[in-house]
Amino acid sequence: MTRVAFFSPMKSPDSPVPSGDREMARNLIRAIGAQGDQVDLISQLRIYDKAGDAEVQQNLRAAAEAEAQRLIAEMPADTDLWVTYHNYYKAPDLLGPKVCAALGIPYLQLESTRATSRLNGPWSAFAQSAHDACDAAAVIYYHTANDLITLKRERYGNQDLVELPPFLPITTLPPASSGNGPMLTVGMMRKGDKLASYHVLAQALSYLNGDWALNIAGDGPARADVEALMAPFGAKVRFLGQLDRDALQDAYANASIMVWPGVNEAYGMVYLEAQASGVAVLAQDRPGVRDVLAPTDYPSIDSGAKGFATRLQNLLDDPALRRSIGAKARAYVTHRHLMPTATERFWRAARPLIGGTA
Repeated sequence: MTRVAFFSPMKSPDSPVPSGDREMARNLIRAIGAQGDQVDLISQLRIYDKAGDAEVQQNLRAAAEAEAQRLIAEMPADTDLWVTYHNYYKAPDLLGPKVCAALGIPYLQLESTRATSRLNGPWSAFAQSAHDACDAAAVIYYHTANDLITLKRERYGNQDLVELPPFLPITTLPPASSGNGPMLTVGMMRKGDKLASYHVLAQALSYLNGDWALNIAGDGPARADVEALMAPFGAKVRFLGQLDRDALQDAYANASIMVWPGVNEAYGMVYLEAQASGVAVLAQDRPGVRDVLAPTDYPSIDSGAKGFATRLQNLLDDPALRRSIGAKARAYVTHRHLMPTATERFWRAARPLIGGTA
């Protein structure tokens, strides 16, 4: 059995605050340990500077130095491997490279980004630390083709860059959706990109003809803004609030279309969840998002809300098309985005580093 130290500098997998980042970290821990290997969440330290504040960064460096020294002294002696999830300029890994160098442990990264444009400005020192941490990794697993561009350009030495597509922490698919219920949106409600997606969605809904209904699963500090956007549609739009896993799966099981524009989404786990249930998905054709969507026609960003609405109207008017897209999506997720595939891809690159077999 291999023992793996796992660290997520931006947000601990144990955080009480829901997010796609937290869910992906939890999924990765499950995937890495799926063959019986032990995965230790090695530190709860959060190294994250949202605003580019020099004093915050200085304090985080001091905390990281103390934590690194603690780990060097106290980490289990049989730890074989260190894995860091989501090293980037606002949340650099200030622990892994130092601890691994001191203890002679292989160091790997998952979903890391290199932001050379941030080497100047308020995050410049943190960006350099994130860049240096990338250089220290023997393997970097990337989730999207967009991430690979800079990772490949800035690759350090003979570092391995290994695709590990986003995945669901399941081995078999849930039952297929009936496809007969309302449309479904699943999205957190906060300012910025999430609210921008709700704006596109509301504009698109204004172009629709005929009878339609939309359920919205999600909550957050911008809920009042989202409710205001949806107010013109009255009872056609129903707010479900934040759903637990079982309730959300029930929503997928009856949805006709999963509709979410995906403004600046890294990729979007909700797309995988919907497709696993055989729900036709409508998103804009965006980097990151396209890495988790089964191949079909998606409206371009340039076509705007009207182009989005045109495709949505086509799906509403054609149940056979929805069923066909949903069936292809289930096959796509089975082939590429379930946990067994992720586990195999991870260990194929990791085991040789600790003297095992691929």
